Amino acid sequence: MQEIYEDFKMALGAVAANKLRAFLTVLGVIIGVVTVMLMVAFIVGIESQIERSIESFGTRAIFIHKFSPGVRLRRATAEERRRPPLTYEDALAIAEYCPSVAVAVPIMRLPALQSLSIVRYRDQELYAVDVQGTLPAYERVSNVQVSQGRFFTESENRHRQRVCVVGSYIAETLFPQLNPLGKQLEINKKMFTIIGVLERQENLLAGDESSSGLNKVIYIPLFTLQKMYPQEEVRWILAEARPGKVDQAVDEITELLRRRRAVPADQPNNFAISTPESIQRDINQITFGVFVLMISIASVALLVGGIGVMNIMLVSVTERTREIGIRKAIGARRSNITWQFLIEAMVLTGLGGLLGIVIGWGLSLILKTIMPTYVPFWAPVAGLAVSAGVGLFFGLWPAMKAARLDPVEALRYE
Repeated sequence: MQEIYEDFKMALGAVAANKLRAFLTVLGVIIGVVTVMLMVAFIVGIESQIERSIESFGTRAIFIHKFSPGVRLRRATAEERRRPPLTYEDALAIAEYCPSVAVAVPIMRLPALQSLSIVRYRDQELYAVDVQGTLPAYERVSNVQVSQGRFFTESENRHRQRVCVVGSYIAETLFPQLNPLGKQLEINKKMFTIIGVLERQENLLAGDESSSGLNKVIYIPLFTLQKMYPQEEVRWILAEARPGKVDQAVDEITELLRRRRAVPADQPNNFAISTPESIQRDINQITFGVFVLMISIASVALLVGGIGVMNIMLVSVTERTREIGIRKAIGARRSNITWQFLIEAMVLTGLGGLLGIVIGWGLSLILKTIMPTYVPFWAPVAGLAVSAGVGLFFGLWPAMKAARLDPVEALRYE
């Protein structure tokens, strides 16, 4: 133990004697560790945020779409373009004829050309507001909660009244010093009365100002939106299964929609159904792919850093040949010399890894202001272990070379 301690002191002395060279040598290790830290913080933060978002809908939520939801990397096929849209009647049928379904509500959005809605109150304007039409039951099955006022009623929906419930960002921006309830809000040149304000929600990747921000949304009665845009289709249907009957509900909805949409028995569904569990599984697959990709990128940086460490350690062996000869002449064994250079390489990369952890952690805290990031406890531990492992692996050959030096030849070396 005393010998290892002395070797550690010598390693620190060697690194301190060549600070700039040591920093440049482990720059690749620093970059690799920073990349790993940021990647882990981003992926863990996203997974945690998505999990909380999905859980807010409840474990009994069922999402029905015309197309498979999520990121689409290709254009819709001819079969997908021919698919009939989901309808309000589909939602009613699901609620009525599927015993395992407690409630089902359709959701509509403004047409594509109107999706960047302009909202105005007096001389103040907001752009790219997400305006959705739905039923009063949406409040029950979704994650929205009203902090002021109320959600609209079935009577207001049936009478196609122009009332709306606004997100917290809209209320805070257009009515900073006023109570928004009862105020007249202009949505695409049509006047609506604000009857409710939603509680603030934590956004996933977008800020409140983004059109995809959860707090920059307005809900209006479905029939009101249909009256304004009769050609608009239902975008998706949100259903809630009865307790313990999610799988049965999915089977019942699938069978019902296949009949209503006249899908032949030998053809696949022309619609998509997902649940929180299936969405979480898909998200895990995506994040795992991103994780593997980022690990590959980080591995390249660590490989470059490791090669740099091996190169500088070989140079160090050459520079200290006479020192090695003296140590052997006074009784140092091969194992002593091997450990001396292995510890030096591990200290070199370990310090680089420690610096990378500090930088990565700091950057993750900065990024947390614009996107969800979280550094789990195991990430810095793994980063330090990997960086030390790089030094151990790439320092092995120079250490063995130093240990095999002949003491007589080493003492003659100038």
